[in-house]
Amino acid sequence: MTHIEMLRRRSEILKRNIGSMILKDNKRGLSGQENLFYQDMVKKWHQNEFEIHAMSKKE
Repeated sequence: MTHIEMLRRRSEILKRNIGSMILKDNKRGLSGQENLFYQDMVKKWHQNEFEIHAMSKKE
C-alpha cells in the first residue's frame, strides 16, 4: 500500500466516523468529551485531505 493509498483510506475512515458522530449529535447531543473527540477528528480529516491534495499535485 502506497502512502497516498493509506491517506485515502484514513480519509474514508475519518469521514465515516465523523458521520456517525453527526448522527449521534442530531439524535441526543454529544457530551463534552465526545465533542472534543469530534472536533479532533474533523481537524485530522482536514490535515489528511490537505496532505492528499499536496501529494497529488507532486505526481
